Amino acid sequence: MGSRIGIVGCGLMGTEHAKRMERAGGDIVAGVDVAPEARERFADTFDADVYEDYADLYAGDVDGVVVTLPNAFHEEAAVAALDAGLDVLLEKPVAHDLASAERVVAAARDSEGFCMTGFTMRFYAEVVELMGRIESGEFGDVTHVEARYVRRDGVPESGWFIDPDLAGGGALVDVGVHVLDLALAALDFPAIEGVYGRTWTKREDIEVEDSATALVRCGDGATVSLDVSWAANADPGQSVAVRGSDGGALLDVGNGTLRVYDDADDATRVETADHDWLAPEDEAFVDAVEDGAPPAVSDVEEGLAVQRVVDAIYRSSETGTLVAPSQNAR
Repeated sequence: MGSRIGIVGCGLMGTEHAKRMERAGGDIVAGVDVAPEARERFADTFDADVYEDYADLYAGDVDGVVVTLPNAFHEEAAVAALDAGLDVLLEKPVAHDLASAERVVAAARDSEGFCMTGFTMRFYAEVVELMGRIESGEFGDVTHVEARYVRRDGVPESGWFIDPDLAGGGALVDVGVHVLDLALAALDFPAIEGVYGRTWTKREDIEVEDSATALVRCGDGATVSLDVSWAANADPGQSVAVRGSDGGALLDVGNGTLRVYDDADDATRVETADHDWLAPEDEAFVDAVEDGAPPAVSDVEEGLAVQRVVDAIYRSSETGTLVAPSQNAR
């Protein structure tokens, strides 16, 4: 029997994680949800125990948990699991605000278990290929990264995603953090000197931003530009462009392609394996729980680095000025 996994939050994301972890060899032993219908559906699907309170799950025979609750409830559920010595996969972002995220990381540092952030893209084959080429020095010194996650028409029409108290933000914390994480990873999570950001919404019926842009200045002189939207009058896409002194690359996460540039006129397309959108991350978590060691990427410390930049973007948008993150990333 594989690692014993519990799911905290038995809605869509919790169920999708459970399906893939089961296929990866994990044993889905229990689920937690406050909604009776969600508990019943989860129990029927996975033949698992179900609880209304995650304390009952954490007290049982379980090795690792996946937390898929609304962002405002991440801290309480994750900290309790870490205090119990469990391994945790925490859906992104780490929390609904920076102070809460810092408390999660503090608990992870003191825990016998590990905590990873659910940045699914970090485990994609094309992303792994890009990061390997950067680390090898193929592109020389990386001087700029362009990160883009733009939808043509993708504003959530209801639910906690557009509730500022539960989500902590809008498009930036929902989708933008994915490509921001990739950009910071491409630069090896550098110290951040300053952030200039702007958030806005053209929808009067929601209280969170539907779009955000930012320019991030790193301590070593490199920069990151960020373009995020739930609904933009622009071509949709998810991409990261890397510019270096000796070469560069364009990663199109939306269609899974990687193009590499050097001094030649034409780009070289790098072939990578097809993959499911969630399975690589879930396989990594199941393996890590089984091995008793965290995955090599996407630990909660990196999630905190992303959260610090997000916090700075919101503060910059409020003040109209360049701001520094509350602390350097590492």
